[in-house]
Amino acid sequence: MPKSPYEFTAGNTPDAPRSDLPELLTALAADLRRLDYTPDGVARLLGAAASAALNRDQIIPALLAVDRVLRQDEGNAALAAVVRLWLLAEPQAKETLDAALPGIGADGLLTLGLVEPVPGAGLLAAKADLRPYGWEGNEGQSDSGSGGAELWVASDLAAHQQAGVLRHDHVLGIGQASTTLVQTTVRRHTERALDLGTGCGIQTFHLLHHCEHVTATDISERALAFTRFNILLNAAALSVDPSRLEDRVSLRLGSLLEPVAGEEFGLVVSNPPFVITPRSAGEDAADQFTYRDGGLPGDGIVASLVAALPGVLAPGGTAQMLGNWEVAAGTGWQERPRMWVRPDTDAWFIQREQVGPEQYAETWLQDASEGRDRQHYRDAYAAYLADFESRNVEGIGFGMVWLRRPPAPGQGTFSRFEEITYPIEQPIGPHLGAAVERIDWLAAHSLEDAHLLVAEDVTEERHQRPGAEHPGVILLRQGAGLRRTNLLSTELAGFVSACDGDLSAGQIAGALEALLGGGMVGEDGFDAGSFRGGLLTDVANLVRDGFLIPAAG
Repeated sequence: MPKSPYEFTAGNTPDAPRSDLPELLTALAADLRRLDYTPDGVARLLGAAASAALNRDQIIPALLAVDRVLRQDEGNAALAAVVRLWLLAEPQAKETLDAALPGIGADGLLTLGLVEPVPGAGLLAAKADLRPYGWEGNEGQSDSGSGGAELWVASDLAAHQQAGVLRHDHVLGIGQASTTLVQTTVRRHTERALDLGTGCGIQTFHLLHHCEHVTATDISERALAFTRFNILLNAAALSVDPSRLEDRVSLRLGSLLEPVAGEEFGLVVSNPPFVITPRSAGEDAADQFTYRDGGLPGDGIVASLVAALPGVLAPGGTAQMLGNWEVAAGTGWQERPRMWVRPDTDAWFIQREQVGPEQYAETWLQDASEGRDRQHYRDAYAAYLADFESRNVEGIGFGMVWLRRPPAPGQGTFSRFEEITYPIEQPIGPHLGAAVERIDWLAAHSLEDAHLLVAEDVTEERHQRPGAEHPGVILLRQGAGLRRTNLLSTELAGFVSACDGDLSAGQIAGALEALLGGGMVGEDGFDAGSFRGGLLTDVANLVRDGFLIPAAG
């Protein structure tokens, strides 16, 4: 493949870790591995309560736990020093780091740009966050080809690790949104994948375990520098040859889909800069937080991507992303997203949360530590509210987006918009993939001829008043996946109870038609055709949602 003019290959970018010194990267990886600087190793060092607090960005319990280790367990002093340096942003003495990381030493960390001197203190402070990250097995998806991995991921120090407002080209670490997208992505073997807006590279790490080649793009040069560093630091775990990085990864510098124009991918994932931020006259990119602000007014960044992403998908290719959308007063949340979807695209939107303008402003002002200056906070908060008011916005939705280019021109498409705000199983990706397979199955098969089974995770509940002859409410509940609940009619409950694979759906429907219609068939009060059609429509919905599944063979 010819080299793209957007290709990013720099290994020494200002204010980012260096990735052009392979000997130092190899030495650092060996030191961290020897220390057991892994998610499990750090959890054992800190204990469950302090680890949980650290996951909420609360560092005091972890500091206290590390202090206890240093007093009571000299054998873990080296790991404690590394945790203090990178996770807790506590400066360390050069001699301490030399002892903890003898292969690379403090001088090597300085050369890579991972630490910097504290003026007048004789100590070294973290210049970046470097934390362990990993996953087990195949991420719950049998065809992903993804074994477990233990990695180390560098990013900028977060708000709880440093003073002041974050820099506008801040490179975000592993956060809730990025892990949500990881858990949501349907993992399948794909020749070419695109990570749009890669940040520190977390989506790329996962894609490399089930895709032959990954193109990772970002508008931030520093973000791509961090991604390159992270890939090369973890080259062995990611099955990347450091001397032939381009065989598996292409890093592209540019905005949105511009760096991949004219190319097609089997899978696109994106945690885009979807935060809705007030725009101001004369604003330029330097005024925006590049990791979260797309530079367009309102929810324009998500709208443009939903419309444009199918253009870079190969036939049958899919795209998955997270996003925010505005909900205007007096409208349903689906109204705007529905307008963004091209008519030739399969689409599935799941809204997971909706908040008001005030809560939204508070969340993102806190995210960038913009509350430390009282006047700035007041002005910025007011700007958020005025911006939403100008478009009559009463709510902001957050959720997951799945898009697909149909495998063949003219093939039927589907669109689904639903709100699921209760807890769901994670990772949810395998269940989303299975749901799409069931939708495709329904489109390709006659439901009348199908033999169906009740899914293993499904249970039935019946509720009735004391002394009542029949239940007033019959519910089907899923214990896995999206954990849906379905309210059943008496006839639909009867249909489900007969789904043991022996009779076809048409045969069961016919038996219920005869049982319930009886001598009334053809008379007023019972329309056999409407009964059968309505019942099978409800059955198709149960298959689509995974309550019923086709019997094997």
